Amino acid sequence: MVTKKYRKYKNVGIITPPVLKATNHVLMSFVDLLSSISKNIYVITWNFTQANCSKAHVYSPKYKKKTNIFAKVIGQIYLQLIASFRVIELRGKVDCWFFFLGGSALLLPILTAKLLRRKVILVLTGSIGVESSKLDLILATSQHINLYLSDRVIVYSERLIKEWGLEKHLNKVSIAQEHFLDVDKFRIQKNLDKRDDLCGYIGALEKWKGVLNFIEASLKVLVRREDVRFLIGGEGRLKSGIEELVNIKGLNDKIRIVGLIPHDEVPKYLNELKLLVLPSHTEGLPNIILEAMACGTPVLATPVGAIPDVIKDEETGFIMEDNTPDCIAKNIIRALNHPNLDEIVKRARNLIEEQFTYEAAVERYKKILEVLD
Repeated sequence: MVTKKYRKYKNVGIITPPVLKATNHVLMSFVDLLSSISKNIYVITWNFTQANCSKAHVYSPKYKKKTNIFAKVIGQIYLQLIASFRVIELRGKVDCWFFFLGGSALLLPILTAKLLRRKVILVLTGSIGVESSKLDLILATSQHINLYLSDRVIVYSERLIKEWGLEKHLNKVSIAQEHFLDVDKFRIQKNLDKRDDLCGYIGALEKWKGVLNFIEASLKVLVRREDVRFLIGGEGRLKSGIEELVNIKGLNDKIRIVGLIPHDEVPKYLNELKLLVLPSHTEGLPNIILEAMACGTPVLATPVGAIPDVIKDEETGFIMEDNTPDCIAKNIIRALNHPNLDEIVKRARNLIEEQFTYEAAVERYKKILEVLD
């Protein structure tokens, strides 16, 4: 995939909280990206199934998810202490630390890195504080402190500066995306006119993703289009509740719940969908949107995060005004009935090929490391 040699800048570290199976490939891609412009890479994380990654020195013990709030708080303290000790151990080997995939809320290791006079870069892949638990509020408070401690803050779009209240930190904000796709893997395998009218959601099964509204919307769609079917793929805290809701609503023959989809199988599923729906309350820039566009699958999404930067309504996809069930249903019908779907698919695929290459992502991060020199 690499077609150009880059200057190697620094020895860098990456710290994340425990990673889900669904986000292992995201961390792997980030390591791949930084490997072109960094001398050595050190990763501190948990549950990373590709811990034998040849491009980085990885520390990734197993971590079992806690259930009650007291155990979660103790678990968080434990994780942060372990990460801090590793930062100290690597003080002579790492010049700057990237806090990634929610790592921007890890106060103790960030404070440790700053005390050791190491550069700290926060990569804000998603909003903090969108859930209502006490632990989420603690993590949100930690992130606000860390914004002041950091040397650089990376967001995916200028839109997010205001949306996430980052105006106070404007002098240290960089706009950059680490996203890149293998367009030979994520490609059109089945033309749109050969696909059934199958609408899908693929992602985390969490409240902030709006997936429950998607299920409610399916009932409204079926009133007008009995032939439409639905698919839900992913894992998360709402999984059992979603299965129960589908059963109560009598939708078992209309909605297929497939659980976590291995990343290697995502292109196959996307090539079966006529429409991917993401009714999120908040987002950064979801990989699944870009992957769908590369696979020739139209995307319907809410205008949050960096999504409107890539999805232009009726040009490269579809934007809905909000994520209420009525609005989702209305826009699903609009998208499925649109007369120029083939043109929308073609423009979306071209956008991915032009803007989301490995080389483009490397250039964006190269500039960030140059600023820190």
